[in-house]
Amino acid sequence: MKIWLKLLIGSTLGVLLGFLLPEDSELIQSGVLWLQELAIQIGRYAAVPMLFFALTIAIYELRQDNRLWGLVLKTLAFILAGTVLMVSLGILVTFIFSPAGIRIPMAEQQGLISLHLSDAVKDIFPSNMLAVLGQPGLYLLPVAALAFFLGMGLSYDRNYTKPVIALVDSLSRIFYHIASFFSEILGLVIIVLGAYWSFRFREALSSDFKNLLIFIGVFSLVLGFGILPSALYLLRPKTNPWKILYGSLGAAITALFSGDMNFTLPVLFRHTRENLGVRRRANTVIITLFTNFGRAGSAMIAAMAFIVIIKSYSSLGVEGMDIIIIALRTIGISFLLFRHPGDGANTALAVLCTGFGGQGYGAGYLILRPMAFYLIVMGTFLDIMFTSLGTYAISRMNGFQEDQDLRHYI
Repeated sequence: MKIWLKLLIGSTLGVLLGFLLPEDSELIQSGVLWLQELAIQIGRYAAVPMLFFALTIAIYELRQDNRLWGLVLKTLAFILAGTVLMVSLGILVTFIFSPAGIRIPMAEQQGLISLHLSDAVKDIFPSNMLAVLGQPGLYLLPVAALAFFLGMGLSYDRNYTKPVIALVDSLSRIFYHIASFFSEILGLVIIVLGAYWSFRFREALSSDFKNLLIFIGVFSLVLGFGILPSALYLLRPKTNPWKILYGSLGAAITALFSGDMNFTLPVLFRHTRENLGVRRRANTVIITLFTNFGRAGSAMIAAMAFIVIIKSYSSLGVEGMDIIIIALRTIGISFLLFRHPGDGANTALAVLCTGFGGQGYGAGYLILRPMAFYLIVMGTFLDIMFTSLGTYAISRMNGFQEDQDLRHYI
């Protein structure tokens, strides 16, 4: 059975189960929460070793071909352009369709959410570089940095590094197959995530945010399953965007129900490599850059929610200069969410609100707390679609992609 079909069946069963379970039982709620945390940890289990060894050998191979920096710069340029377009589109659609305002309750600003950039930078360079491999695995940028330096170091002298290169290459393939096993069993694991998703969705529907919830949901699905794949028509040589979308369904479903970038990584790596035909060396480098710096979907969702908050606070609306400032801040924040793989949209929204704290919006993100999980999963879904389709586009334009037969898709 195809992985995407396993995930679809499992998530559907989970959603139905979540709607059938009584939501007023504290025992059931605590049980589902514990199972959800366990499920996320299972999904993340193989992510760190898989990424570390795959990225190490990819850096080495690209450097040997003198294609490393060209690929990195093209990927970052693609991420910047795509982020600008997605954030601008989200803001434009919010003003055109103008979802109804929300009731503003009294909210105290407690537990301030921050990007913690100073700590994030320090974590990249601990006193012992090997210490990053012993971290919980939530923050993957330090792991990627270590893999980068090791991959560069393998080019030192082939007489000394040849055995290590062979070992790293073997470990990369071994952990890829281990991660593949976990991606195969996610059809069962996602039942729990579907039930948890259903619990949180019912909570959001019962709040005052139903119109905003439907607006963001419909636009996100249209963007992820329609507009973004359609952009692939611009590629040369020509490709079939809907075949590529079909090859990305497994990663999309995983992101939509987990809301966690690291949980989705094993499925994303397999789908881009085995369905979309992206070569290993390019696949690893591009996905690493996207998952750390290409959080356009989460940033866009945050900008849309923030504009609704502003319009609900004030009857004066949003002026042209405010729109530009919001867009620029959102684009900047999108590059700084690398420490937040599981709460990107909510963190981006909180940072936007606190950035406008002088205008009285500092605690604005607390208003949307009942639907925070919904914002996160929609943002992560768009992040993964942006990553998957962007990885394919960049690889195809740079000769790192080979077309796969549809019947061989996993």
